[in-house]
Amino acid sequence: MDVEQAPEEKHKTGIRFSLREFAGSVGDFGTIFPIILGAGIAAGVNVSYAFLGVGLWFIIAGLYYKLPVPIEPMKAIGAIAIAEGLTAGEIAASGIIIGLFLIILGYLKGMERLQKLIPISVIRGIQVGLALILLRTSFGYIVPDPVFAAVAILIIGGFFIAGYVKQIPDISSLIVIGIGLGAGIIMTGLPPFRLIPFPELIIPASGDWLFSALHLVIPQIPLTIGNAILATSLLTLDLFRHEIKPDRLAKTIGIMNLTTAPFGGFPMCHGAGGLAAMYRFGARTGGANIIAGVIIIGFAIAFAPPEVLTLIPYGIFGGLLIFVALELGKHGMKTDSYPVTIAMGIIALIGGITPAFLIGMILAYILRKQNDKAALLEG
Repeated sequence: MDVEQAPEEKHKTGIRFSLREFAGSVGDFGTIFPIILGAGIAAGVNVSYAFLGVGLWFIIAGLYYKLPVPIEPMKAIGAIAIAEGLTAGEIAASGIIIGLFLIILGYLKGMERLQKLIPISVIRGIQVGLALILLRTSFGYIVPDPVFAAVAILIIGGFFIAGYVKQIPDISSLIVIGIGLGAGIIMTGLPPFRLIPFPELIIPASGDWLFSALHLVIPQIPLTIGNAILATSLLTLDLFRHEIKPDRLAKTIGIMNLTTAPFGGFPMCHGAGGLAAMYRFGARTGGANIIAGVIIIGFAIAFAPPEVLTLIPYGIFGGLLIFVALELGKHGMKTDSYPVTIAMGIIALIGGITPAFLIGMILAYILRKQNDKAALLEG
């Protein structure tokens, strides 16, 4: 799973540790933490194991790709877990099924075939749809906590402007998260020290497999293929001029789920949104991944993550999500068909990524046929 490198860009890959990489390392925390914590509260997911899996694979991905390739909880499964509540067996079964599916697809080079079948406008539509969903999510954090949200937005916006005017390294995410943690500790005190018990093997019941396949895997697969694999691959080319092949991303997602889901890890993937977030805040190499992994493992091992992470006011997360959404949306608009991409964004906001993906595919192929007919008539 090597990264293909353009000769003039070789110096941008590797492992570097700097203040910018440190700032970028926490760029995706605003989307990672709420999903895992929400699943922990609603479905009883062991957040220590979930964060341990994410942290370990952040480090592995950083060493492997030498680029800031993020590790995120799967959003569709996370949303269903939060909305409906799921058992540990159902969540483990979904991770195992998706892991096997993606490993097989990756080794058969199925993603490269799907990449040829799925139009660029559809991949960009998934990016725009995710950006709109993130914006909507951010408002849910901002409304109950406008003061901290305003502080986060002002600080991040100030660094954003300063970065263009005076090329000041963006450490805004570190500052706002530091402010949030400090405020939480002042208001509630330090959380209790707690170590993680050794994980136990989770064996899904017979009924968990069918339930997970129908209610978790089917909604998640289009999002994983579209955003976590194809859109992430495309975004690596946009940002670094280094394309990580889709089949290679599929393999790492498959392996990470097969190795963590049976031991209480939450189903994980890569993600264009997380990549945009880490890049936005300064990440340029795999060093940012290693730093992120160490931070997350530190939370998982040294503290009970719910007590530690919920110290950060919701407004801080809301402010971070706004700028993540803007970064992702900017790349999403690099489309070859605005009608398809914009329609998908609206549908995703209303009905979710899966219907947006299906309708986008239909629209893209209808427009393609119309363009082909027009070209024949002109010829």
